[in-house]
Amino acid sequence: MNESAKSGVQLRDELDRHWLRLTLIAWALLVAWYLFDRWNAIQWLSLGDTDDNMRLAQVRALLNGQGWYDLRQYRLSPPGGFDIHWSRIVDLPMAGMILLLRPFVGTGEAERLACGIAPLLPLSIAMVGLAATVRRLVSPVAWPLAIVFLVGCTATMLMFMPDRVDHHGWQLAMLSLTVCGLCDPRQARGGMIVGCASAFSLSIGLEMLPYAAMAGAIIGLRWVWDKAEAQRLAVYALTLGAGSAIGFVLFASNANQVLRCDALTPVWLSVMVVGGALLFAMARLSPEQRWQRLMLALVAAGIVGGGFAWLFPQCLGRPEQVSPELARTWLDNVREARPVYKHPFRMAFPIVALPVIGIIGAGIATWRARNAPTITGWVPVLMFVTFAGLMLLWQTRAGPAAQMLAVPGAVALGWVILPWCLNSRFMLVRVFGTVGGFLAVSGLFAGLIVTPKSFDLFGWRLNYTAPDRPSKRTQNVNRQTGLCLTLPAMHALDRYPKQIVMTFIDLGPRLIVLTHHDAVAGPYHRNGDQILDVQHAFSRSPENFRAIARKYKATLLLVCPNMAESTVYRARNPGGFYDQLAHNRTPDWLKPLPLQPKSPFRLWQIE
Repeated sequence: MNESAKSGVQLRDELDRHWLRLTLIAWALLVAWYLFDRWNAIQWLSLGDTDDNMRLAQVRALLNGQGWYDLRQYRLSPPGGFDIHWSRIVDLPMAGMILLLRPFVGTGEAERLACGIAPLLPLSIAMVGLAATVRRLVSPVAWPLAIVFLVGCTATMLMFMPDRVDHHGWQLAMLSLTVCGLCDPRQARGGMIVGCASAFSLSIGLEMLPYAAMAGAIIGLRWVWDKAEAQRLAVYALTLGAGSAIGFVLFASNANQVLRCDALTPVWLSVMVVGGALLFAMARLSPEQRWQRLMLALVAAGIVGGGFAWLFPQCLGRPEQVSPELARTWLDNVREARPVYKHPFRMAFPIVALPVIGIIGAGIATWRARNAPTITGWVPVLMFVTFAGLMLLWQTRAGPAAQMLAVPGAVALGWVILPWCLNSRFMLVRVFGTVGGFLAVSGLFAGLIVTPKSFDLFGWRLNYTAPDRPSKRTQNVNRQTGLCLTLPAMHALDRYPKQIVMTFIDLGPRLIVLTHHDAVAGPYHRNGDQILDVQHAFSRSPENFRAIARKYKATLLLVCPNMAESTVYRARNPGGFYDQLAHNRTPDWLKPLPLQPKSPFRLWQIE
């Protein structure tokens, strides 16, 4: 064996033996890069999403002495506050970092650093889960390619970026562990990983409930097909039921102790516990005949489904349980809740490209492994990845999960295509084929297609415009919305004494994080009456606005002209209160208040 071959063998051995350590090193390098790249945003506390702002407000309330099980936000619609349906799980890393850093850098900088670092913590779990999956199914040394492909998952990685402090990153990390557990050859360990990951995710929120249900169905079907899978099923059942119960006891808020449908309340806790008990009983019985196991599984599903429909009929519809008016004017118009095919091509294509590739790759890998031991791992992964891709036809918010879960299939496809290109005897294939193959199997080509660009060809200047390019009006709305969320714009409001502010629903969480003022509403479905009151205030007559402002004791009116929400009020209600403000028709009981030059806001005192 020559020196080059020996070096190659040694490298493979090192990658295989130290994969976990090297994966965590890769994660640490990514953390360092993202903190460097996003440092300015971290220092400006650029929490762009309403939920990120509300998460920081929730952590602040906890550190200021609010009860562990009291998750009401008392700075929205004071004094009663806003009911937030989350749990404290995701608050803990942020709160811990703030407490640790505060004595050294002060409260403000500690909060900024916590918001920058906390979202990157679950990325380590996601990377380890994917690396372990690829090692088992593709090759012991294929895991670096999985990490590279994951970094190219734009929708997924956005959930782990600094300042993305909401819970989605943690739930994606649990999905990564779920797919890892589904293909684990060791039954007890695999069942435990899937059960614990599902319980942990459900204790955070119900967004991943469909994936948890699918994972449970896959484990059940494996047992139906092969009685030898009983141990996996039994351990999964125990950890799912016990983990959900522990999560409920430790983290369910006071408001989640009642029969609500939108969180891990007694409704879903009973489903997990009863379902877990039935699955455990099935695993213990394990009749010899496959049809008998199938009948047991169908009976268990009927008991859980029928009991749920009988005991909790209110949960058969939308889990948010909002009024028809609120659904029509607000919830049905949330962009991420629409199917992917209802979005412009420039948005939809980069989201769906990798999931399609991942499904194809997983399908090919499953076929290639039909006579190999890895078939028992590829079949559940193919089912899970296909389910994740189909979820995009329901809601676009499934994009981050669909992209991440597509990575094992994409790596399997790349493990076939890329070596073939690299080993070709033709230089053009080795160079351009490898680059093209990488762009294709990683899904990165989708971003190139929808990105406007220009280039020279034989002296001619060619311009390529992406399909469905945003209009100038849309670009202006996006720019104005961004300006109103900036820290300098908000801080200028603190020159006035603390008051309750009537403002847009989507401005409420940002207002209470960056100023000392309180707001009337935020986009949280359990508070439908307040959301509708704000909508009615801006949409109807000036007199109606004044009456609603008095109801909430609001003494300031703050608007951001051309912010996305404002365009809705003008489009739906021409001649309404906000439309009159936009045309400079101001009632005499509104007194304009000065702000800094070039402020994106307009501010009035309500008399």
